[in-house]
Amino acid sequence: MTAVPEPDVSIATFRSGAVAEICIGDGSRRNALPGAAWARLAREVGELGACRSLRVLVIRGHGDTFCAGSDMTDWVDAEPRYVEGSFAHMEEAFSAIEDCPVPVIAEIRGVAAGAGCQLALACDLRLMEDSARIGMPIARLGILASPAFAARMVALAGPSVARELLYTGRLVDARTAVVLGLADHQVPAAQLTDRTSRLTAAIAAQPPAAIRAAKLAVGAVLGPQRTATAVNPRPVVARSHFGPAVAAFLGPSAAGAPDPPLAG
Repeated sequence: MTAVPEPDVSIATFRSGAVAEICIGDGSRRNALPGAAWARLAREVGELGACRSLRVLVIRGHGDTFCAGSDMTDWVDAEPRYVEGSFAHMEEAFSAIEDCPVPVIAEIRGVAAGAGCQLALACDLRLMEDSARIGMPIARLGILASPAFAARMVALAGPSVARELLYTGRLVDARTAVVLGLADHQVPAAQLTDRTSRLTAAIAAQPPAAIRAAKLAVGAVLGPQRTATAVNPRPVVARSHFGPAVAAFLGPSAAGAPDPPLAG
């Protein structure tokens, strides 16, 4: 498998025959991404989806973490319009995954939190290592959950689960995530890569037209919900709370901290 040369190490793309992989982050800050990286992810997924030879796309995090959401150091002292733009870039990335004509598989290690949770939920299938956690700890930061954020959780786990996880910010482990419908398989860490490879091979072995038609069919069922929740509320944060909350969340040494608290 050879890497496609790209200057931005936050998003690395690989191709091997009919299977493509996107690796999120560089291993630092739990692979939390700034707004520009979310925009880059949207472009990468769109370009891969346009390739007729592609049959499956896998998204995983660099190292032992999937994605802890948005890199909130990108938001320190930022203007509200910049923060809103970051959320727009996130939604572009999630929509690109949902619109990708081939199945997209999330391989989740460590944590998928905030925007990282939404990234996983936008994928068609989710495999979680048994010690991984997933959830939306955004309310404490004054981030206003968008209808699209809520819709992805509701579609997989139902409104009651979505409410509880959004209200409390609780992260659930892999076993619970499978029970709730937020993940499809709980896999021992040592077996996760092999299990993902076997799943991608099983999909890639099917007639491409049939797999694309299956994704399109499921997407058509979910289409009305996506249309109804496409517009994010503005503002996307409670401004009186957001700035102080981000500063407190990151702490005084955030700029040099390699492993910050879970991001939004």
